[in-house]
Amino acid sequence: MIVLERENDFIMMRQHDHALLSGKMVWEWKKNFLLRSKLREEADWATAQHDRAWIPLDEHPRWNEEKQRPYSFIDFPLEEKLAAYQRGIEEVASRSLYAGMLCSMHYQSFLSEDSEEAVIRDFVAQEKKRQEDLFAAMEMDVPRDIYDLHFDRLQFCDDLSLYVCMQTPGISKEDEISWFKNGFRQTFDFAPSGMIANWVDDKQVSVNPFPFEGPFDATIPLKVVKKTEIERLGLREAYHQAEEDQRFVTFIPGNGD
Repeated sequence: MIVLERENDFIMMRQHDHALLSGKMVWEWKKNFLLRSKLREEADWATAQHDRAWIPLDEHPRWNEEKQRPYSFIDFPLEEKLAAYQRGIEEVASRSLYAGMLCSMHYQSFLSEDSEEAVIRDFVAQEKKRQEDLFAAMEMDVPRDIYDLHFDRLQFCDDLSLYVCMQTPGISKEDEISWFKNGFRQTFDFAPSGMIANWVDDKQVSVNPFPFEGPFDATIPLKVVKKTEIERLGLREAYHQAEEDQRFVTFIPGNGD
């Protein structure tokens, strides 16, 4: 769950909805940057489905007593989160070995094999073994540069979707969270120094350099859950009774594109 706290309520967005926005982004990717192919279709699908792990968890949001707010994907209990990651990867891999490998790499990249926590070290080791097995089972060899491009594109679209979901529309650059203030970490041939996004206003986000075919609109489902309702009903019931709303955004080229 993506959770934004305001004075009287919490804005809550399901992780899978955020991932579907990532999937829309890869569909809009400039054709001359990456030609369509069967392999690209699987990479696109991996991007849209990379957060399947969160579908059952977000159906039953939980309250973080220590922080007095709903758990988000950032602070959700680690062992349960890692177990869910593995279930999600297995679901994706059952349909596409290549998509499963990309999703496994995506989740593994968040964690270090040198962690002091055994559960993290075990997760990294198991996913590395899974990647080897999936690669061996694939019927085609994937050139390293194509694999790297698909992986970086998944992570960029994940980050750009989070940029839209985790912040107040129209926020100024100086007030953005540290993850995005200085641009995105991924680089591409057309963006050797990476890309940067800005909220132009409360409905438009510019991206420079612009990786998409043209401007496009997107919506992200969300729920506004009032704190008084959480106190009265508990988080789960308050969340399920809250009406579904949407955030609208248009992606446009930044200055220089």
